[in-house]
Amino acid sequence: MISTAAQKNQKQSIARAFLVGIATESIHKAEASELLDELHSLVQTLGLETVGEALVQLREITPSLLVGTGKAQELVQAAEAAGADAIIFDHILSPLQQRNWEKLSAKKVFDRAELIIKIFASRALTKEASLQVELAQLQYALPRLAHSYDDLMRQRGGRYGTKGSGEQKLELDRREIERRIHEIKTELETVRKERSVQRRRRERAGVPRAAIVGYTNAGKSSLLNALTAASVNAEDKLFATLDPTTRRLLFAQGQTLLLTDTVGFIRNLPHGLVEAFRSTLEEASQADLLIHVADASDARIDAHIATTLQVLSEIGASDIPRILVLNKIDLASPDAVNAFLLRYPGSIAVSARTGEGFSVLVKAIQEKLTASMKTLTLRIPHADYHIASLVMREGTVLAERQDDENTWIWCRIPERIEKKLEPYVVESSGSRMDEVEAGRIR
Repeated sequence: MISTAAQKNQKQSIARAFLVGIATESIHKAEASELLDELHSLVQTLGLETVGEALVQLREITPSLLVGTGKAQELVQAAEAAGADAIIFDHILSPLQQRNWEKLSAKKVFDRAELIIKIFASRALTKEASLQVELAQLQYALPRLAHSYDDLMRQRGGRYGTKGSGEQKLELDRREIERRIHEIKTELETVRKERSVQRRRRERAGVPRAAIVGYTNAGKSSLLNALTAASVNAEDKLFATLDPTTRRLLFAQGQTLLLTDTVGFIRNLPHGLVEAFRSTLEEASQADLLIHVADASDARIDAHIATTLQVLSEIGASDIPRILVLNKIDLASPDAVNAFLLRYPGSIAVSARTGEGFSVLVKAIQEKLTASMKTLTLRIPHADYHIASLVMREGTVLAERQDDENTWIWCRIPERIEKKLEPYVVESSGSRMDEVEAGRIR
């Protein structure tokens, strides 16, 4: 485990970074340039200063250094001239490549995956997030242990023949990390079970659930705050939210929706982080509706949408009903907004800052949640008004009237409460309230 003090010391020792982007046959130069720009934002989020950068066109991957020896010397000289403390690659480095680069440059060298893990570590506030980040750190560090020691042959003392005699420190540390990984996985499994119990309680209560998903810094937390009057941390930084936060959204007709903010996605998210945050991402995979938020002010919006859809597919959430929301329209031109709405029919343009478009969004959420609901006309005696409250809370009331003995409700209801309402059903064919009023249904 990396201690907080060690993280602070490391951050202090690395203040200036030289960034290296990699273009390949599969990653064209334009995309590599976009990813390099994103790497700038990641570095800034960690509190480091970018003092230089280079975009390398890679024709063939070199096992020892990723790039050729001549290009490697050129990059080291450029980093030295810029006064960099570290070299950061926007490409996964193997343990061997990382070790060779650190020997060649005499600087700290890491890749995009390690950079993202460092950001997560700096932002983990709760026990669950801290455990998830530590798991990702250890899984990433395990194959890289060798280059953490100057003398791999240093051995622990001990009398000949005793347990552990002659074992290398490297092997002992490897075993310790493997033990800690097992320990964290056990703790996280307990957290998952607790979350599962909470989820089953919500399911028994019958309250529909929606999860806000999207690329990091798209404005998900701001949208949650604006819709529910919550006070979730909403910074203009990458990965401002690591832990899921759930708030209630009350509709005008009395229905309730549980709305959950989730961790943001990013291109080339380290696989270990996807695995480590699986319990958090389950909030999205178990939702009745996904609210997919995209940033109208970002020129790379299409790539960000594609990344989000890819991650949703990886966690088994690709078939859940979705609403695509274009946020931050106050920061985009009308032409850009209109072009987006044409490219993505059915999407909704809003501003979490000004509230523009919220009435349309709330209506769309209700319609999506009730799309598969059954339309009923109910006659509920006043003595059973708790049933009317259930309908108002879990379904959509289309019309309502009362007489001396009953409350009459024309509504759409989810399948999960249908059995509870069977004794009160007058018609299930979707008959209109005016028919009830006219006395044709009694």
